[in-house]
Amino acid sequence: MRMKQLLFLPAILAFLFSLSVSAQEQELKTGDKAPDIRLPTTAGDTVTLSSLSGKIVLVDFWATWCAPCITEQPELAALYKKFRNTSFQAGTGFEIYGVSLDNKKESWQEIVNKLKIDWIQVSDLKFWASPVAATYAIPELPYNVLIDGKGMVLAVNLHGAELEKFLTLIAVSKE
Repeated sequence: MRMKQLLFLPAILAFLFSLSVSAQEQELKTGDKAPDIRLPTTAGDTVTLSSLSGKIVLVDFWATWCAPCITEQPELAALYKKFRNTSFQAGTGFEIYGVSLDNKKESWQEIVNKLKIDWIQVSDLKFWASPVAATYAIPELPYNVLIDGKGMVLAVNLHGAELEKFLTLIAVSKE
């Protein structure tokens, strides 16, 4: 009898581990607390997501090898310009925290410069193996999470006109 119990132990441990992994990698929903991110910029400085507390932040997951992501960058630039100094119901100012899932710094740096992306860009250059991709359970790119000034998820995966409409709805005034 003792031998059977020992044989089941690895199976039970594997099952419990799979439950804890899947619990950590569940997609975020409205009202969830956004996990903090701490990654280096193209210049090598570390910027945390939590350092943007008090602002509405779009956490934009993208990569240079993702054509829809590249196409979306000028739209994000227009939204950034439009809402950057706006007061919202749940934060003052709008920031974009771009998280690149690239694995080549040169490609990432080149596109950031070419597209004149002037908001925060970070990456650990680990491609899909990035712990951040797992923590946020990124199903595909482009993908984003909009968070309020307290780090709570307001919306998930809004793009284009839908994102602009949402930001307009939660805006109080433009400074």
